[in-house]
Amino acid sequence: MPHSVRAVIARAKGEPVSIETIEVPDPGPGEVLVGIQACGVCHTDLHYREGAINDEFPFLLGHEAAGIVEEVGEGVTNVAPGDFVILNWRAVCGQCRSCQRGRPWNCFETHNANQKMTLNGQPLSPALGIGAFAEKTLVAAGQATRVDPAARPEAAGLIGCGVMAGLGAAMNTGQVGRGDSVAVFGCGGVGNAAIEGSRLAGAHTIIAVDIDPRKLDLAREFGATHTVDSSQEDPVEAIRAMTGGNGVDVAIEAIGLPSTYEQAFYSRDLAGTVVLVGVPNPEARVELPMIEVFGRGGTLKSSWYGDCLPSRDFPMLVDLYLQGRLDLDRFVSETINLDEVEAAFEKMERGEVLRSVVVL
Repeated sequence: MPHSVRAVIARAKGEPVSIETIEVPDPGPGEVLVGIQACGVCHTDLHYREGAINDEFPFLLGHEAAGIVEEVGEGVTNVAPGDFVILNWRAVCGQCRSCQRGRPWNCFETHNANQKMTLNGQPLSPALGIGAFAEKTLVAAGQATRVDPAARPEAAGLIGCGVMAGLGAAMNTGQVGRGDSVAVFGCGGVGNAAIEGSRLAGAHTIIAVDIDPRKLDLAREFGATHTVDSSQEDPVEAIRAMTGGNGVDVAIEAIGLPSTYEQAFYSRDLAGTVVLVGVPNPEARVELPMIEVFGRGGTLKSSWYGDCLPSRDFPMLVDLYLQGRLDLDRFVSETINLDEVEAAFEKMERGEVLRSVVVL
């Protein structure tokens, strides 16, 4: 029997979201019904509302979530009713050419639930295949990763998107190591997670770059050893001055702008690594002299979801949180109700919060 639940819906491009009653079906084969306990308000949800992802309205927003498995469909073995899970939007298939090459974090055939959740009979498009601004949601079994239930849902859920993207950009994609120097451009939720990841990986010098002094103050709390207000000084020159004139081993761009990507490119040391984790506008273009790309050596990488494998990384990060080594609580700026999501978008755009978290 379908479940009638309250949820946050974006009906049309640029319109304020609304709270509606939607229908969530019982799980079919390979599907899981999850009662949502907490879901972070991520910038990607705002992109959906603005029509910047696609135009498949209406959208069921929310994707950075944790909750309890309520029912499982036929053939599901990785989770069971009662399990505390973090949801992910990269449920690997295990069969594509990337999975078969032993690189499941690059899976080319990730999957979602087959059945649709509906609003008055109209199929909904769940954000990133999840749709977790709702009392319950339906996902593919591979999108639910069981973790230690001792973790606070409002903190653990953030691993499902922004925290994993930032930590993974440093630890997985950038392969930051002991004694490395790192610069992070953009100190929002993802950027500060990259700073945390660099600290956990043993980086010696971690330079935070932003135009907002408030964000630079937060970056210091997450582990930045140096900060650069790029509205006041050239970040490339400042970073070189902080690294003996050489530049950093790893430069992480967490904004998605051509100008800051270029700054990251020139702020790295010879044979250094640039990691793009900020999501760019589809029309954005970068122009770099090929002789510089060739002559500086090193690696230019893009980090998709922090190159994570949820089944491996989510439980590990929750364990680090419970050990007091990863401060997820610091990312939670406020907890809110479902009907406060629109106001949370406005706070996000003004740079007032790292994460507003809906608690159900």
